[in-house]
Amino acid sequence: MGKTQLYSSGLELANFVVTLDIFHDAWTAIWSLYTEISQNEGPSSFVRFKVYELPNYTIIAFFTWPSSSKDSVQGGGGGNLVSSSTFKGSFPFFDFLCPRPKVPDNQKNKPKDDPSFSINETAFQLFKSIIGVLPKFEIDNSKQLIITGNSLGGSVATLFTLSLLEKFNFSKNKGPLCITFGSPLIGDENLQEAISKYAAWNSRVLHVVSDQDVVPRVLINGYQPFGTFLFCSKLGCSCFEDPQTILELLTTTNLGTPENEDPNKVFESYGTFVKDLNCKVICKDTTDHESLIDWNTTPLRAGIITQLAAIGLVQSQLLQQQENIVITKIEKGAKKMAFLNQQAFDPTRGLNDIKVYMAYLEQYKKVSKDERVGYYDRYKNKLDTSDIKVEEHMRRLTCYWEEIVDQAEKRPQTVGASLRTRSLFGGTNYRRMIEPLDIADYYKAGKQDYINQGRSKHYIILEQLLKETEKPSSGPNELKKQNVASSLTEDSCFWAHVEEAHISCQLLSSGESNDMEKETDKLIEFENYVYGLMKNYAVSSEIFLPRSSFMTWWREYRKIKGTFYRSHLTGLMNNEENYDKYAKGRLVIP
Repeated sequence: MGKTQLYSSGLELANFVVTLDIFHDAWTAIWSLYTEISQNEGPSSFVRFKVYELPNYTIIAFFTWPSSSKDSVQGGGGGNLVSSSTFKGSFPFFDFLCPRPKVPDNQKNKPKDDPSFSINETAFQLFKSIIGVLPKFEIDNSKQLIITGNSLGGSVATLFTLSLLEKFNFSKNKGPLCITFGSPLIGDENLQEAISKYAAWNSRVLHVVSDQDVVPRVLINGYQPFGTFLFCSKLGCSCFEDPQTILELLTTTNLGTPENEDPNKVFESYGTFVKDLNCKVICKDTTDHESLIDWNTTPLRAGIITQLAAIGLVQSQLLQQQENIVITKIEKGAKKMAFLNQQAFDPTRGLNDIKVYMAYLEQYKKVSKDERVGYYDRYKNKLDTSDIKVEEHMRRLTCYWEEIVDQAEKRPQTVGASLRTRSLFGGTNYRRMIEPLDIADYYKAGKQDYINQGRSKHYIILEQLLKETEKPSSGPNELKKQNVASSLTEDSCFWAHVEEAHISCQLLSSGESNDMEKETDKLIEFENYVYGLMKNYAVSSEIFLPRSSFMTWWREYRKIKGTFYRSHLTGLMNNEENYDKYAKGRLVIP
């Protein structure tokens, strides 16, 4: 298992458990326990558990009979909640979730209620009935602890996981991972808040929900979800973390969930999902759903449509009114999620997290270069599963900077002034790193004219703010030349110009253009543009990598113009030794 695993998001956790077979092994443990119980005992209302020792981790599986679980949550009293205040002290396993607040000296004589939360009474009683016989796990870093369960057994698994969280130092130890299959919601809003305020806790729980399972959808009123939810259908699966989005999906998908479905068959269907998922990466392939996305759809909304299509909620391009309402709610939730920890707006607040995301992308850029393909083309062609995490970091970074730019426009005297000074450097790096990836998505979808038709407003504003504060330059200094190999291209729209030049070459080669002279003029203009960037060492040396889109364009363009054509750019490009000289800052450009 190697070093301690920390999960910054549910999508990361979900892909981790799938790719390392944890998902498969967790389900196998539950199925083995089910087989054993069905042979020896038969149906009952009790919860059973068993520990399975595997080479890399220990699994403890909790099982409740599917039909009994369904009857319990749907029957009278199945949704009752029990307050933590009724068992605090006498059952101390969750006391750490509701610590007594500190009261100022001048208010000590005033009555003050202890913070409390509520848990589903049935799940709590099942957990309480076996707590005395559960094994005591040593806290070390040798083996990971996987806690899993089905239906109400999943609720017990979640409670057992929560009872262990306080004992783990997540920076040093492998904390427990909880994976539930068809578990109902277990607590109220206060429990959700107690868990969600610690990312290391919230990211340890993965709930798998089948589109055929009614049990996870029964307890909605008065309940709130936490952790990550993996919604599955025959069409595919998608991950969601925002609590309001999860509630919306549980309610929406409940409309098509058969009430009279045999609980045992529903239970068995999870095995099919696990088998299918073991061969896939979660919510990555969007090819089958591209026809559902309109050209004018924003990247965030397009991603949500793709996620919903994967679980069967979006059926046609002519999205129904209800579907559009759901998509809009999820879109708002995704933006809100990115700023959940911001109590008051400050353009420099959260910059440390942003630096972490940018550091990951810098590493992605470096690895791409080492593999002789620039990060733009690697991302555009989706060459690796690491693109999932890149997309996630892109989303978080974009939400952050869109909000900052929006606030700067609304409050120019305060936020705007701060953005021009303390945050502009970060905003510029973000624009130069991330906008090329948005461009890659744009042209991969078959669109054209990104600069006029597809560019986000916040990129335009960030660029304008830089121009207002940047001092004019007479040319590249020595430091700029020395760092060109690791620098980002200054014009964040560079790759849009490359893609447009590539389109012009295609039109000229095929003879499909109605104005050949216009396309030729555009290519000459592009030549001068690239030459100007190179002269000022303002373009990254990654453009010369053999598999880059720029080099693809160059080969096409050279073929069109012929070997006798001469210009400033061709004079540089025809000599391949210049590529290395440029990367080392030694190319003298007249």
